Amino acid sequence: MSEYAALHSIQDLVRWGVSRFHQAELFFGHGTDNAWDESRLLVLHALYLPWETPQEYLHCRVTDEERDAVVALLEERIRLRMPAAYLTGHARFAGLDFVVDDRVLVPRSPIAELIDGRFEPWLERAPLRILDLCTGSGCIGIACAYAFPEAEVVLADLSADALAVAEQNIEMHELAERVEARWSDGFDGLAGERFDLIVSNPPYVDAEDMSLLPDEYRHEPEMGLAAGDDGLDLVRRMLAEAADYLTEDGVLVIEVGNSMVHVMAEWPEVDFEWVKFRQGGHGVFVLSAEQCRHFQSLFAESL
Repeated sequence: MSEYAALHSIQDLVRWGVSRFHQAELFFGHGTDNAWDESRLLVLHALYLPWETPQEYLHCRVTDEERDAVVALLEERIRLRMPAAYLTGHARFAGLDFVVDDRVLVPRSPIAELIDGRFEPWLERAPLRILDLCTGSGCIGIACAYAFPEAEVVLADLSADALAVAEQNIEMHELAERVEARWSDGFDGLAGERFDLIVSNPPYVDAEDMSLLPDEYRHEPEMGLAAGDDGLDLVRRMLAEAADYLTEDGVLVIEVGNSMVHVMAEWPEVDFEWVKFRQGGHGVFVLSAEQCRHFQSLFAESL
């Protein structure tokens, strides 16, 4: 008899997964933040059931073949220490589904909350042109396209691999008429263009945090995470140049995570507005185009 024969229902498999995940001391932070949600996500995926499956369905019995498929997936999560999103090939962001693999970071930015609120109160009007800089999977820019249905959106990234994934997501969401994936090293591929909203989740992990990352993060592309000793290598460039790419009343939104301490230390003269999130998250600042222009020379001095 199989050692898993006592696992009869979907609920049994979810509970077993939770126990195994705790035993293996996995890290959660790529779409879920606890063993229960992670196990439920993987069990339902292996059974071709949606996340929204009603609770009463979890008491349904599984076949031997289904049980074997679930166990194999849960064991793979433990053995490889790989984020669940890479095992399923999908992740949710801002209520939307996105294709992901190890060419891009797993979507998890708190900027989703800002998109849901249409960047109020910072935007004075609905933006007509939006730039998602360092786009990765394209999740931020595509979610912005849903929030602002009249806007044109550019998804920009240095990585050709990331842009290939972003193109898949543009196609999946049927947004090719308004959303374009573009190669750009910072702003270098966008000469002469202006945007009402520039939003970015760039590489910002400093050297100390990179050395301490759990194994799960080692599966993500390092170029999407690491940004020098203080995590600001790319952010410095973006701040020094952003004024040249924003419209007169445009808005700049950048996530820097734990490196917010380095931002405040580097530019104490600048009144960065740090977003307070209701749903969790930190390290996202907002600057107006006027502020970007006013402090442009100061930002340039730090390069």
